[in-house]
Amino acid sequence: MSDYQFEGQDSHGMLDDIDARTRLAGSNKMEILLFSLGTGENFGINVFKVKEVSRTPKITRTPHMPLGVEGLIALRGSIIPVISLGSFVKTRGRSTNSESTMLVTEYSRRTLAFLVDSVDRIIRVDWESVRAPDSMMNANEGLITAVTETPNGQLVSILDVEQVLAKALGEIAVAGVERFEDAAENTIFFADDSPLARRKIAEVLDKMGVQHKYAVNGRDAWEKLKAAAASATNEGVPLDRRIKLILVDAEMPEMDGYVLTRNIKSDFRFKGIPVVMHSSLSSEANKAQGQSVGVDAYVAKFEPTLLSKTLMPYLQRRP
Repeated sequence: MSDYQFEGQDSHGMLDDIDARTRLAGSNKMEILLFSLGTGENFGINVFKVKEVSRTPKITRTPHMPLGVEGLIALRGSIIPVISLGSFVKTRGRSTNSESTMLVTEYSRRTLAFLVDSVDRIIRVDWESVRAPDSMMNANEGLITAVTETPNGQLVSILDVEQVLAKALGEIAVAGVERFEDAAENTIFFADDSPLARRKIAEVLDKMGVQHKYAVNGRDAWEKLKAAAASATNEGVPLDRRIKLILVDAEMPEMDGYVLTRNIKSDFRFKGIPVVMHSSLSSEANKAQGQSVGVDAYVAKFEPTLLSKTLMPYLQRRP
């Protein structure tokens, strides 16, 4: 859940809609805040990640800042980095580079400010209409995690803000992860649409010594899980001997993690197989939404030690 507000506008109406927006998480719908980087292209970010939209304040520039990090600002008692999105995203046409608007975001337990040219509006879309980017998006090195369309047919590129954070401030090192006995007897199936997230999850599982398989979105995950269940049934093998645990992202194209979890929990073949939600949406409201669809645990991205410690008890559990 986000308590974002737009500077200069009455925020009460928006705050009144927070509960309704939170319920979207279980309906395979999402809301996207549209913004511009100074060209005719539309970019978007999940509303749940946005805390506030305002005019860009004075930025304190300090030496030795990484490329794309413009400096620091003081915001409500905290010092947060300010990142220029235009420094990372390759756009078509000439950018004005005015960066007059600032998006204050909160995800993966971090608060960051992103500079953009302007903010347009919020649109609501079905996750089924959100798809993976095609090869034409490769110029942005994975920064575009998905694409969708506005009601009038305009293309919207949805940014992988975790990837932007990693490029600006560096990837989190996978450390403090313990290996445990009988790890090789366990297989984790995980689903995440972000290539960066999949790579980091695989690093954690490799350090734990756990076998793993993956899917690139919720729909892909559900099809692969159903196929695995059918195969186990045909061969007379308990499914929990082939899949010990399922790890799901919350935000995924075509089918979000909440709907995927609900499908798993309502299918008797997956009885006894825990589902852990691993998401950058780390608010209490999102955790509660995960619990409402039956997740066994909810862990925020991306803390390798926390992730491994969350998974460990489920992997040590005997059938």
